[in-house]
Amino acid sequence: MATISRETVCFGFRNLLILLFCLSVTCLPFFPTTQKRNDKPIIGILSQESRSLPAGKTSYIAASYVKYMESAGARVIPIKINQTLEEYTKIFNSINGVLFPGGAASITSSGYARAGKIFYDLAIEAKERGVHFPVWGTCLGFEMLTVLTSGEKLLTGTNTSGVALNLDFTVEAFESKLFRGFPLALMEALASEPLTENSHKWSVSVETFNTNPELKKFYKVLTTNTDGTTEFVSTMEAHHYPIFGTQWHPEKNAYEWTKPYIPHSPAAVKTTFYMAEFFVNEARKNFHKFESAEDESAALIYNYNPVYTGQTSAFEQKYYF
Repeated sequence: MATISRETVCFGFRNLLILLFCLSVTCLPFFPTTQKRNDKPIIGILSQESRSLPAGKTSYIAASYVKYMESAGARVIPIKINQTLEEYTKIFNSINGVLFPGGAASITSSGYARAGKIFYDLAIEAKERGVHFPVWGTCLGFEMLTVLTSGEKLLTGTNTSGVALNLDFTVEAFESKLFRGFPLALMEALASEPLTENSHKWSVSVETFNTNPELKKFYKVLTTNTDGTTEFVSTMEAHHYPIFGTQWHPEKNAYEWTKPYIPHSPAAVKTTFYMAEFFVNEARKNFHKFESAEDESAALIYNYNPVYTGQTSAFEQKYYF
């Protein structure tokens, strides 16, 4: 039986990439250079509960998510848990996008979950009014997005806690908003090298996704992965809303150093920045703003100091609230 070399596979994948990218580029809408754009975007990042918080603190955000957004030209405000609907609505109308980070909070019954649902619902309602408000979910945030969309918890246990994987791209990835602007060489690297860090025990299996009408109607699957037994969804984007999710952690490659399985190669770090750039560019399409410069300054993450936690935590630094 004839064998197929790795070089042959890479050559074939490269040709497929070139063909699909050429086809997708021909379908890109034309945007005049005078198109209105917000060059001072502010991203809200959800904080969450934890069993290990300093006295007097109720939630935290890993600093890597803040740096991740700042690397692409955004500023950040923390979204604290247990605020009122009115307070969250005011924040929503002041910021330009929201990020649901990874972690270990409940995705159905925590302050993190309650705040996430409020911002998700507001983003959906805004889009139906013609207002572009992007939402991103990473790992736990990805899982919460599937709950918010389907109305139920649809997770399957997978052996993916502490492993770097390459991405298995679907055909839809090449015409997606998320990957359409990625360089060809980086797409090849993501497909052939373990550049994406995974720290999750639960996943949405491809079988579950394909048999759930709410998920299938709302999202397109851009990449999948497998733990050797279960094939699961690893990257998705909504069909008609600016909502995106990765089960893997794009922010860790550039900013987290505590675990040996986090990739730090040049291609891995470029992945961090291209993912951040994409989402921040989505936020530039939104024109929400604070009522005053004083309100904006008081809300920014600059009012808080990150704490070095790398010796005792999976995160190098955390913000506590």
